[in-house]
Amino acid sequence: MTETTALRSPGLSRDPAADVASHPAWLRIKTAASRLQRLQIKDGSVPEPSDHDAATKHAQEIISGIEDLAPLFSHDESYLNALVADFNQWIADGFAVPDFHDSLVAFQPQLDRVDGLRHLVVFPMYTQNGSSDRLVEAVLVEVIWPDFIASLEEGDFSNKLFVPIRFLDFTAGYDSNSAVLFPETVAVARTPQFNWGAIFADREAARFRRVVKAAADITSLELPSDAAVLLEDQHVMEKTFVMWDLIHDRTHMRGDLPFDPFMIKQRMPYFLYALEELRCDLTAFRESVRLEHDKTASAETRAYAKRVQYAVIFDRIFRFAITGNRVKNYDGLGGQLLFAWMHQQHVLHWTDGKMTIDWAEVPNVVIALGRQIEDLYWRSIDRPKTAHWLAAYEMITGTLTPNPASVWAKGPDALPLDGPPRGLTDQVLADEFPLSMFYEALNRKMKDVIESTAGITGTTKDIA
Repeated sequence: MTETTALRSPGLSRDPAADVASHPAWLRIKTAASRLQRLQIKDGSVPEPSDHDAATKHAQEIISGIEDLAPLFSHDESYLNALVADFNQWIADGFAVPDFHDSLVAFQPQLDRVDGLRHLVVFPMYTQNGSSDRLVEAVLVEVIWPDFIASLEEGDFSNKLFVPIRFLDFTAGYDSNSAVLFPETVAVARTPQFNWGAIFADREAARFRRVVKAAADITSLELPSDAAVLLEDQHVMEKTFVMWDLIHDRTHMRGDLPFDPFMIKQRMPYFLYALEELRCDLTAFRESVRLEHDKTASAETRAYAKRVQYAVIFDRIFRFAITGNRVKNYDGLGGQLLFAWMHQQHVLHWTDGKMTIDWAEVPNVVIALGRQIEDLYWRSIDRPKTAHWLAAYEMITGTLTPNPASVWAKGPDALPLDGPPRGLTDQVLADEFPLSMFYEALNRKMKDVIESTAGITGTTKDIA
């Protein structure tokens, strides 16, 4: 930590006790942004000339609010100045498709990761799992950066782009399932280099606690005492997710990869995305097992390493598997695969209407599934694309039963292998791997609980 950071981080503002979320300037920004959203269309523009006077009024209110709040965010001075300039330019351009390139480039939260440091973020952007329209959204956030995470990041788990945050307040686009703040979502005329990615650990923690508590009650699963704390303490759960996400996020670009299998936008069968996301989670699981037994690691690190293992399993099998619709739900598929693998390896049992887990046996079994995926990747470096896809499908169907109507399930002879790869993708059903009978029953009982987590934050009452 630099001397400058050390001096300014405790206060975060001129008044360290100030509740920024109730500041009149923030409330003006929030109200004006919400009103401006009603005038915008999908690309972020305000196309009706008759709406431009109102849009100008709302944009100027946002500018005024930013200028009033700027002294509380001196660490973001360059960004906030550029943000005001971008809003003024948008007004001058007659509210055409917005271009907030300059302010996006100026916003660099990854350079100053200090626990408790706050940011005011205002951009025309879409919100993943929220609004698909590039509307003006405003969000107040706070960085989560405990000392043990800083030590991990400085050591074996370097990830200079990763910024874990929690909500303080937000506009409508984040009153949703969105738990990320990514620069890729911002409206720009030319794409800059993306240097950061922020994840709302408080939302991940809050919905985990509500969903897992309900699922454990429904399945009569008795949680180990060191897992129960995850449901009892929001801040412990937040830090658990920060550790998990730190390792997961960096894994996308590490390992024996068949040339960047996930990050490059390309049209592939959705089950490949399921394997990539699961690979990253199982890497976090494996590394957490290693850290748990690393005598050179701090006691805090070892404790959180164990918690990450519980978090990966419970979030995957209880929330991921039955969240969202059944249209190419790759996160859902990853959860189904982990559950079925653990069940078929006889460490997870569903007997007499009660779930039990042999925790002592879990690490080796879960790590073995991760090794299967890693071996698939390693071998696919030498395989053609279609052969990799077929091998991935074969690996999954070794554990999960595909849809009886599937063309893929009939084998290579039934697939259009003589055409472009997209022909194979077109043959993948929207629900290529339907829910098992266990999950159909669990879904009926959990549906309302999962839906209730939209918009949840770490300050939501009655989380668990």
